[in-house]
Amino acid sequence: MIIWDLVVVGAGPAGLSAARVAAAAGVRTLVLDRATHPRYKTCGGGLIGTSLSAVAGRIEVPAHDRVDRVTFTRDGRRAFTRRHRTPLVAMVRRDEFDDRLRSAAVAAGAELREGVAVRGVDQDPDGVRVRLADGATVQARTVLGADGSSGVTSRHVGVRFRQVDLGLERELPVPADVQRRWQGRLLLDWGAIPGSYAWVFPKGSSLTVGVIAGRGEGEGTRAYLRRFVDRLGLSEVEPEHDSGHLTRCRADDSPLRRGRVLVAGDAAGLLEPWSREGISYALRSGALAGEAVAAGDLDRYERDVRERLVPSMRAGHRLLEVFERRPDVFHALLATPAGWSMFVRFCQGRASFDRTLSHAPVRAALALLDRLPPLRSPMAAQPH
Repeated sequence: MIIWDLVVVGAGPAGLSAARVAAAAGVRTLVLDRATHPRYKTCGGGLIGTSLSAVAGRIEVPAHDRVDRVTFTRDGRRAFTRRHRTPLVAMVRRDEFDDRLRSAAVAAGAELREGVAVRGVDQDPDGVRVRLADGATVQARTVLGADGSSGVTSRHVGVRFRQVDLGLERELPVPADVQRRWQGRLLLDWGAIPGSYAWVFPKGSSLTVGVIAGRGEGEGTRAYLRRFVDRLGLSEVEPEHDSGHLTRCRADDSPLRRGRVLVAGDAAGLLEPWSREGISYALRSGALAGEAVAAGDLDRYERDVRERLVPSMRAGHRLLEVFERRPDVFHALLATPAGWSMFVRFCQGRASFDRTLSHAPVRAALALLDRLPPLRSPMAAQPH
């Protein structure tokens, strides 16, 4: 039986980034995925600067639009639009983006097996045995789990989550006049449910329209999406896809590894807590895992994640707390030059939230907001 140096479970951004890095360093790498590329993936598909930097020089980003304008609204009201001189976000469809990552991993020397479901992993002193749905097994010295937050590897490692959100999304094909109206512009709406927001992401012939809120607000979240789509005048458009998913953000002390099994991306609960942006965390954590495996130092992966990714996640939780309490103040701050500048730096990947929130004026503003009572929108109490 072949013993692989690295078996990657899951062929999304985290798994494929790890596979490319490891294979390029000479690590004998196998990737397993139950789907077959290209495949649809529920995702807003907005690539911020951090993600674009992670793939620069490795793939050509299949962008359907590049956004330089952002419209902000507060539950459909108090709209304002800001424009930047250069694009802030690249809009991709995940089936195309992930397929480019697949090609890059294979070109680097990784082997990919699709349509293969993993049922479990078992460890012993000699390595890891990956059990497949057809009864076969795959032997590996190391396994990287990148099969999502509800996947086999996340459960094996014992990942714990402090934040779980429900995202609902529709892919809406729109006529040419609607395409022109949204070209180069995205919309972010801060909702009535604490911590919720909605978005419109333009992708050429279609719009990705979605909402996200904390799990436990299922009916309210569905009602929010219906109202949002209706306000946009798109309620009569038949969706190409109408889907939902849970995003899970790790607890601060959650493990990233158990023995010779690592987890990255969604499987590790690595994402930005306020925006729930996960692609950049998947790309970076996957690359860090691939580097650690190639170096033969699995402890290095845990150190790198805690040093490079976790501080921004902690700051994101702090930002989410403020946003949940006073979305009206948050909305007003984004209309100021300082607030817009912070948003631009986030989109461009030029400043992480932990560095931004470390500035004395920002700390003082957050402390002031902490003393304000939470805002209860009358919309949140209305029957749906």
